[in-house]
Amino acid sequence: MVYFIKCHTFAIYFSLYMKYDFDEIVPREGTDCEKFDLRNDIFGRPDVIPMWVADMDFTPPVEVVEAVQRRAAHPIYGYTYRSEAFNRSVVGWVRRHGGWTLSPEWLEYTPGVVPGIVTAIRAFTAEGDGVVIQPPVYHPFARQIRYNNRVVLDNPLRQRSDGSFEIDFEDLDRKLAQAKAFLMCNPHNPSGRVFTEQELRRIGELCEKHDVVILSDEIHGDLVYEPHRHLHIAALDPRFAKRAVTFIAPSKTFNIAGFATAVCIVPDEKLHRKLHEEFMKFHIDEGNIFGSIALPVAYDHGDEWLEQLLAYLEGNITYVMDFLRGKLPSVGCTPPEGTYLMWLDFRRWPLTHEEVYRFMIDRAGIGVNEGSMFGEEGRGWMRLNIATQRSVVEQAMDQLYRAAKEAGYDRIV
Repeated sequence: MVYFIKCHTFAIYFSLYMKYDFDEIVPREGTDCEKFDLRNDIFGRPDVIPMWVADMDFTPPVEVVEAVQRRAAHPIYGYTYRSEAFNRSVVGWVRRHGGWTLSPEWLEYTPGVVPGIVTAIRAFTAEGDGVVIQPPVYHPFARQIRYNNRVVLDNPLRQRSDGSFEIDFEDLDRKLAQAKAFLMCNPHNPSGRVFTEQELRRIGELCEKHDVVILSDEIHGDLVYEPHRHLHIAALDPRFAKRAVTFIAPSKTFNIAGFATAVCIVPDEKLHRKLHEEFMKFHIDEGNIFGSIALPVAYDHGDEWLEQLLAYLEGNITYVMDFLRGKLPSVGCTPPEGTYLMWLDFRRWPLTHEEVYRFMIDRAGIGVNEGSMFGEEGRGWMRLNIATQRSVVEQAMDQLYRAAKEAGYDRIV
């Protein structure tokens, strides 16, 4: 009865107050969509519920769609540039949502956060230098460090007794002593942690102690749930700003990753010059014509859309948490403080990591990210993307329960 009342309350809220319809299913098959059209290649079957790659199944704000359509109606798609209005949109968004006042001179642009991170690694480290990361963490971190002949230094997050994750600061101190850069992820993917001011200040102090550059991937920074708050580490102290490069993008927030437009924020003039020179070497700072349209429109008009999106995502998280507690307590999960990704712990099941992954695909019919791709610390875990319609989340949970019950895993405590 409690569960019914909670769901009924959400239904009333959405029907009375929601301007945007996040329940609408927009078919994505046949659009060269990685999430849907590559299911057979990735999972070996074309019919799994795709809850893996981190984009959403929601239509972006109508203002973004209409602006892109208007530009597409003009039949010439030549070189573009970023106007002063473009920069003002970035500055305004970060001020409203992050409480950080930027100068337009601090901004650089890149086709995505990962290309920006790679460029920064090349600008601020040399081959053989150490770069610290915090696994289990977004898998391109380790991959791109190794591809560029740098050394991965792991500072694994520790799991608390309540299931959430924390930083091992003693180990971080030791690892930073061997490093030239610290590549952090806040909000953290896949754990969902949003680091507190106290944690960020300790990170900043240690990076200053060891003279380490901070590369802060904050692409999920807009996707944070109350009472948590995303803070930019570079905004906390001028000392941190002098050694920090912050990466943001509207891609996760507004589901426009295909426009390949991201922002690097570099307050320190010396760091900025070095990063800019590295961009020039590879000529990768050119604009995407539709990204140049979508970003400012999203940042200027997307506040209400984001507010309602967060309410909907939080409803999906609540549904999954209630479902697991009530029907599958053998699957551990702590509600994410940020992101639309849930980190599911299957280590109680009498299966290997690889067997759990195939169970999710072959028995439950759900396509997920297997946890070891985020580092060995992710073995036994699966990442579930809940940024989809409530009906899809409900179907996925029902399929997981039915498959687990048939195998007897619903009785594991």
